[in-house]
Amino acid sequence: MKYIFVTGGVVSSLGKGLAAASLGTLLELRGLRVVFQKFDPYLNVDPGTMNPFQHGEVYVLNDGAETDLDLGHYERFTNCVLSRHNNLTSGQVYESVILKERRGDYLGKTVQVIPHVTDVIKDRIRELSDESKYDVVITEIGGTTGDIEGLPFLEAIRQFILEVGPQNVVNVHVTLVPYIKAAGELKTKPTQQSVAKLREIGLQPQVLICRSENPLDPEVRQKLSMFCSVSEKAVIEACDVEHTVYEVPLSLHAEGLDQLVCDLLHLQTPEPDLTNWRKFVERVISPKKQVTIAVVGKYIDLQDAYKSIYESLTHAAASQDCGINLKLVDAETLQDSVDGQLQDVAGVLIPGGFGARGVEGKIKAARFAREHKVPFLGLCLGMQVATIEFARNVCGIEEANSTEFDQDTKEPVISLLEEQREKIRSKGASMRLGTWPTKIAKGTLAEKIYGNSEVLERHRHRYEFNMKYREKMGEKGFTISGTSPDGALAELVELRDHPYFLACQYHPEFQSKPNKPHPLFKGFVEACLARQQQSTAARRAA
Repeated sequence: MKYIFVTGGVVSSLGKGLAAASLGTLLELRGLRVVFQKFDPYLNVDPGTMNPFQHGEVYVLNDGAETDLDLGHYERFTNCVLSRHNNLTSGQVYESVILKERRGDYLGKTVQVIPHVTDVIKDRIRELSDESKYDVVITEIGGTTGDIEGLPFLEAIRQFILEVGPQNVVNVHVTLVPYIKAAGELKTKPTQQSVAKLREIGLQPQVLICRSENPLDPEVRQKLSMFCSVSEKAVIEACDVEHTVYEVPLSLHAEGLDQLVCDLLHLQTPEPDLTNWRKFVERVISPKKQVTIAVVGKYIDLQDAYKSIYESLTHAAASQDCGINLKLVDAETLQDSVDGQLQDVAGVLIPGGFGARGVEGKIKAARFAREHKVPFLGLCLGMQVATIEFARNVCGIEEANSTEFDQDTKEPVISLLEEQREKIRSKGASMRLGTWPTKIAKGTLAEKIYGNSEVLERHRHRYEFNMKYREKMGEKGFTISGTSPDGALAELVELRDHPYFLACQYHPEFQSKPNKPHPLFKGFVEACLARQQQSTAARRAA
């Protein structure tokens, strides 16, 4: 078993997750079995209760674990299917240690960071090693070197390297080499200081991935090599990519990162076959067609809040040799009226979310898509607002609402199930989480798109469609095309008299990959293209 640890220095948000995922892509294409871990130093048990504005999206795994969005990069960039064992936070570590202490597992010993906290961290790495299904474990440590909360993780890695032998480990340090415009030069001192901090802890990086806005000249590489004690060929340039994050594996391969890591780990592997990856990137960069799609959300100002959705649209569009012009619409700006913000789009997507803010704007967006026959895709809350809109404006249920937004609503078309009401005592992990089966109804648009009678999809929600309204809404064309196997829960809905109006209770964006787009997104983009072609033809005819 071989191990790669990815740390970050100087500043946060350098792209450690993308660097780790890209390295995993290259190693997997060399025939190695790769698995990832993410260690997050924050004290939250998981990011499930964090505000998306602060932390970005919560990425849900098959087993229901609410995790960091970097695990989304890992799954999209490789064939990995991860679980809660692949994400560890300080909150989980300390919770484990304290529970053991309360049970008396430590036999009266003084409980300390070393060895008790570091042992829990090392055990998590070994959990993957002991499965023997993998050749390489890539572990990313969140935060920035020097942060006090990250010290136990770095100390655990230092100990772990001693135990498994340095010949089986590569330390990769992602760092910033800033360009000072006034001086007209790149500065290596921040990287030197960051590496010095690592060495104080007892870790020596063998590879530097240098994030920079400008290329590294030979002099800069030599300087970093000398002051950071890494070979010159291990100073890897990682400039900002021009078009898409999927260029990162190609640029790192061009720098020789994957071959270098294999050499350091004494792994004999063939060159990676990047043909399909290059084709995908080429379609993203130079598509033959373009389509405009509106995403109507409440966290629009933060790019990472809907990260998986944007990536899924990219995957689906590339499969059609098409580019996406995203029109990001703040749902709160639609509270009073649509005001022409959706007039020029070929499709409307409403993502998930929590709370009442912006909901009325989302309802208006769903109404616009329904009435104007614009392709629509609703995800989680997007399904719920589409349901409320249809109930109010088509079925005449004027007070239709969700008990999430109005606990006393007289027409709860969306509500908690009876058995849920007594169980929810806290916010953390109190939802329907993880992979659940969905039975697809015959003769529906959903069956045509999926091509299967049953699918597995990932969930993250509390509120459900109230089946008491099924018959009344069904009479007006509201079709439940996907249910739980027992038929008790509505999972997928569509409108009978609409070219493409699909909304699901689950999150299909968590299962889309570059060369394997999710069927719902692929079908949505195809419908958007058809809509755009019709509109173009109509304008020409006029």
